[in-house]
This record gives sequence, C-alpha cells and structure tokens, in this order.
Amino acid sequence: MGKIIAVANQKGGVGKTTTSVNLAACLAAAKKRVLLIDLDAQGNATMGVGVDKGSVAHTGCDVLLGEMSLAEAVVKTEHKGLDLLPSNTDMTAAEVELRSRGGGELALREALAGTDYDYVVIDCPPALSMLTVNALSACDGVLIPMQCEYYALEGLSALLDTVEKIRAVINPKLKIEGLLRTMYDPRNRLSGEVSEQLLAHFPGQVYKTIIPRNVRLAEAPSHGLAVIDYDPSSTGAVAYKHLAIEVSKAA
Repeated sequence: MGKIIAVANQKGGVGKTTTSVNLAACLAAAKKRVLLIDLDAQGNATMGVGVDKGSVAHTGCDVLLGEMSLAEAVVKTEHKGLDLLPSNTDMTAAEVELRSRGGGELALREALAGTDYDYVVIDCPPALSMLTVNALSACDGVLIPMQCEYYALEGLSALLDTVEKIRAVINPKLKIEGLLRTMYDPRNRLSGEVSEQLLAHFPGQVYKTIIPRNVRLAEAPSHGLAVIDYDPSSTGAVAYKHLAIEVSKAA
C-alpha cells in the first residue's frame, strides 16, 4: 500500500477539488499508479477528470456501504495511470447510513485495505462530516489548501482539533501533510500578509509551492481535464507539477 493523502478543509472555495484533481494527475504523469477518490456529493472531482457523474454505474457510496469492493467500483480515466472512485448525489446516502452504523468511520479504511496504488488522493467534502472523518481515519496525512484571503484561518482550528482527536482515538499515524497556499495573487498585499501569517503560525508545515490565481486552472474542469493536460505550460500546471515533486519527496 502506498501513501494516502486526504485533501481537506471545511471552508468551501479554497481549491480542494482543484488540488485533488491536479495533484493526482501530476503524480500519475510521473509514472505513479494513482487513485483519486471523490467523497463529495457534488461530484466535481469526478467531472474534473472527464467522467460523467450522472452516468456512472457505481460510486463510492456502494463501496462505503459494503455493497461491492473498491476494485469493482473504480473506473479508468483518460489520464494514464489515474483511476477514479467516482461520486454523485448518492454519496449523501452514505453519509446518513454511516452515521447510524457502529464503526462507520472506518468504512473507507477497510475498503482500501490491500490496494496497491502508489498514491491515493481523497477529495473531501467542505464539512467535517462522517465522510471527512472516514478520509482522515484512512489516510497517512492531510493536505490543507488555504486561500490567501482575510478569512483564511477561519475554521482551521476546528479541522486541526478533529485531526488531533482522530489521531488519538482511531489513526495514530495521521499527520498534517502540509498547508498549501492557493489562489495567490502577488499583486495583492493581503495575499502576502496572509502567506506570512501561515508561515509564522505553522513553521515547517507550509509547502514551498504556491498555487497562483490562473485562468487555465479555472477553465480546465469544464473540459474534463487536469490543467497539465489542458495547458501544460500554464503557471497553474507548473505549480501543481512542483507540488507533486514536494509530495513525492516527502513520501
């Protein structure tokens, strides 16, 4: 079993799905076997790699509820080396059902047992839900995207508290993989100030890579492509390639 990374932040709009999709694609481009798991009922990561969330035969819901194995539900993507466990609105049923089950927080960990991917990247929903708890219970580390704006640190303490509780009770290997500065605009003084705050508050835990505001990053999902396939020379693509290198070196 390779490394399992959960991409989480209960604050919406910080670049979780963008990071999940593009990190997974960049790792796959580096000839790693990668599984992208979409745990968000919106299914944006599923659509972001070119899979129609409305037409998939099975989703992560079926796997989490024990109705089939992970291997049976996984689909291939157009990107070589990148597999997907898709999601759609069915995932809401998994959230509700797992809450009523004893040990429901371990469903994903059990489903992943015995898989042989080099990396598993989990796109978490924007909430500290049972699905997010499943991801944190199963993963080796959590990658936290942080938008460099005024409310960047809002809610972070709640996520860190959850990480500590899961480490203490369920998953002792769980660690903060790193904080990722996203949607960075060097022309904006506030972006620089927030970046400095993150570096001061979390020394040694902030990725060197900074993800810029980039129109190609915004356009790529509408084409069902990772940015390295949509425009490999764009600043967004280059940034995620650098992030993949950082993640690989830390493995």
